[in-house]
Amino acid sequence: MDEEQLEVEQLDWVPVPPGLRDGLWDQVISKRKLKTWTLVLQARQIPCRSEKIDHNWQLFVPTDQYQNACQELVQYETENHNWPPPPPVERKLQENTASTIWIFIFIAIFYNVTQQQINLFGHHPVDWVELGNAHTEKILHGQWWRLITALTLHSSPLHLVSNIALGGIFMVRLCRLQGSGRAWFLVLSAGAFGNLLNAVVQSPDHRSIGASTAVFGAVGLLATINMLHFRNNLRRRWPLPLAAALGLLALLGTSGENTDIGAHLFGFLAGIGLGLVSEYLPQKLKWPRERINRGLALFSALLILVAWWIALIV
Repeated sequence: MDEEQLEVEQLDWVPVPPGLRDGLWDQVISKRKLKTWTLVLQARQIPCRSEKIDHNWQLFVPTDQYQNACQELVQYETENHNWPPPPPVERKLQENTASTIWIFIFIAIFYNVTQQQINLFGHHPVDWVELGNAHTEKILHGQWWRLITALTLHSSPLHLVSNIALGGIFMVRLCRLQGSGRAWFLVLSAGAFGNLLNAVVQSPDHRSIGASTAVFGAVGLLATINMLHFRNNLRRRWPLPLAAALGLLALLGTSGENTDIGAHLFGFLAGIGLGLVSEYLPQKLKWPRERINRGLALFSALLILVAWWIALIV
């Protein structure tokens, strides 16, 4: 061991120029870069040592390893140029938690209404679940409103509370990113498309109710929006947000005796598709954000009211 050390010490050492051969970097080696370069050379089994000269750090390598050392460092710096990339422009978040809470309150109130014996439009009483559930055969024969009405129905208080609790986590974030009107329209659309896709693959007598299709649509939306927003920082790991969302879908969307796995999956996939549209379309059209949010909020509310009105009178 002593002979090897003596042999290394007797080698002729030459300094590695701070600019390397391409002159791409500053002419002073920072302590951080010195440490990085040292690790790079050690990984390639190239002997090196550092020394502080006139308050500046200098890296030395043996004369016979000079060319190899410079080549390795040039290759490393070229591959890692501008890495890590600067973070994306921070999104302007909108504080609208109150509006999200009020919407969940309305959903809870409507659940209580569906539990009452109410006479409307010739129904004595109204069988809300029968009129509004996502019945595959009826949807495919033109009763489109069931795609919407099914999202507002719940089978039990536990079903309602679980969807509100889980949906609240994602909707608060989504509304802050997109604005309340746009976020709720996207989630409503994801839930409706999810129910439609589910109807296409299910048996004719399949029925389902619940907002969970829309909840997992919100999961897909958030995953896609984050993936696109941070794609430069994630580089080859860009699918990570989607992978995390898929893990959440597998964890929360497949358990339970009466769980409609198809509805959850298709709601999630619809959310991904709508997330792509929501990120690219406004950039192309340059629509004013506030007007769009108000318009979509009003349209979403009217869509639900019209869907239930048709369900009651048909």
